[in-house]
Amino acid sequence: MKALVITSLNGPQALATQDVPEPKPKSGQSIIRVFAGGLNFADFMTSKGGYPGTPPPPLVAGREFAGIEEGTGRRVMGYTQWGAFAEKTTGYENMLWPIPEHWTFEQAAAFPVNFFTAYLGYWQAGMTPGTPPPSVIHREEAARRTPRVLIHAVAGGVGTAAVQIGRLLGVETYGTSSSDEKLARVKELGLQHAINYKRHEYEEVVKNLTRGEGVDAVFEMLGGEHTAKSLRCLRDFGRVIQYGTATGRAPQIDLRAMYAKSASVQGLWLTYLSQKREIMDPAWKQLSEWISQGKLTPQIGHVLPLERAVEAYKLLEEGKNYGKIVVKIAS
Repeated sequence: MKALVITSLNGPQALATQDVPEPKPKSGQSIIRVFAGGLNFADFMTSKGGYPGTPPPPLVAGREFAGIEEGTGRRVMGYTQWGAFAEKTTGYENMLWPIPEHWTFEQAAAFPVNFFTAYLGYWQAGMTPGTPPPSVIHREEAARRTPRVLIHAVAGGVGTAAVQIGRLLGVETYGTSSSDEKLARVKELGLQHAINYKRHEYEEVVKNLTRGEGVDAVFEMLGGEHTAKSLRCLRDFGRVIQYGTATGRAPQIDLRAMYAKSASVQGLWLTYLSQKREIMDPAWKQLSEWISQGKLTPQIGHVLPLERAVEAYKLLEEGKNYGKIVVKIAS
């Protein structure tokens, strides 16, 4: 079968479309005939050897897919660690979700990583329906006020998902991007405060817009100095939800800001959380309800064939994408 193979850990230039053996399912897995795969920044980091636990090459790239489950004929979307960008892949039952009837395979391939990450960010911030995480501090004042969230890379896959979910949760959203054009598109999804970080210092903008109070949570995936800056954007008892380090630099911590506001930095790693059904099942129940009501729509900026996957990776690397980049595996 055809697959996108990471031949060495030297970045996108080391990717190649090759013939590889068909996968053999383990216990609890089924085989999926893949039609489309969703490209994530974690895939780019994997190609450079910068993602935790990456096996030695060669290995089949991709962690998000949509296709047809062999044996049942179900249309499913799924999440895996490696092996999604191939004509066939394997998936565990608890990592497969039915594709909504009105969605294409491309839309489905743009869903799992982005929307689960965004939803679980709100869950870790204590903003989702039901019981919040045990670590959330309950305060009467917090319960009465409108929560505020700052979303970095708001025009990307997770960002556009977080804006849509935030609108449904009644969250006041602030978002950063490098492009006024992309910010305008995200505002159509419900973003309330758009910040072009190339023209404005987002830390100062947030301070001014909130009259010095700050936000309750920051969805942070940049790392480096941005973790420290995000801490300084928080309200008292706020938290930075760190789900990536796109800059390639370790997050910097501003301890004075943490002390002054009783703030915290909390990690979010979907690879870990996705193994916990007690977390994923309630998340899917809520997300699927919103999908059935037509309230969530994956945003897709580019759909490229498998043969142009290197181009897709470079678009992601250069930050030229809006929403999700999808790799089309089969027609």
